[in-house]
This record gives sequence, structure tokens and C-alpha cells, in this order.
Amino acid sequence: MDNELLELAKKLGRILKARGEKIAAAESCTGGGIAQIITEVPGSSAWFDRGFVTYSNSAKVQMLGVSQETLEKYGAVSAETAAEMAAGALAHSEADIAIAVTGIAGPEGGTPEKPVGTVFMAWAWENGNYKVEKMKFSGNRHQIREQTVKTAIERITI
Repeated sequence: MDNELLELAKKLGRILKARGEKIAAAESCTGGGIAQIITEVPGSSAWFDRGFVTYSNSAKVQMLGVSQETLEKYGAVSAETAAEMAAGALAHSEADIAIAVTGIAGPEGGTPEKPVGTVFMAWAWENGNYKVEKMKFSGNRHQIREQTVKTAIERITI
């Protein structure tokens, strides 16, 4: 999968570079995996602005401006939190597009409403557009995190 991820990151880079755009990433469950694969691409500094690893709720609030009310009402793993993470990454960077991921990679932490493998992804664009998707991945912790990184990057390029 690493070669596949690297190829996706290269494709993303070609697209962003051609548009003269930069991207930022706000990550929780992936712990910096999106930023890591992007920065594996030589020359990615031309199109990758920065990454935020906001694993704790306080980091989401402090670094991205996620509201405490959102976290209390919907939880860290929610569409609302993912959307605020993406908006915060965009606001706190020089990027034109931001991606955010938050989820439950396991093996513990799942609930009947949000089982292990539940991931919310959000993308925010400088023009005010955004989208949020709920995903359900299976496998062990490593596999869930890897699928999250892959899907997050793939969804930008399609």
C-alpha cells in the first residue's frame, strides 16, 4: 500500500502544483500520516503548507479553533468536529484547501453508535465550499489508519 499511497500523493501534488494551490492537513486518528506521505514526495514544499496533529480535544480547540460546544454536543468523532477542523486548518495556514480526519482506529474506543473504524473526513476550500464524509473502515488499527490516509488523499484528487 505504501507505493499506492505515494503515487496518490504524487498525483495530488501534480494537481495542486498545476493549479498553484497549497494544502494543509488537520489530523487526529491518523497522527500525521497524511502529512507524512505528502512530504515523502520530493518538492512537496511547493504545494503542502503545513499539518496539524490534533489528537486531543484541547489541541483541536487550541490549534484549530474547534468549539468546545461542538466537542461536547457531538463528540470528537463527528461530522461537525471534522468540518470545524478543516475550517480551522484553512484559517490557520496559507493553504487553499484543507483536509481533516477524525475517527476511531481502535482496537478500543468504539461505541454502538460509533464503532471502531468510524472516520469523518472533511475538506474545506478557500472559496467557502466544504464537504464532509462519514466512512466505515475495517481491519486492525494500522489498516484503519492507512485506509483513512488513502481515502482522504484520493477524495481530493477525484
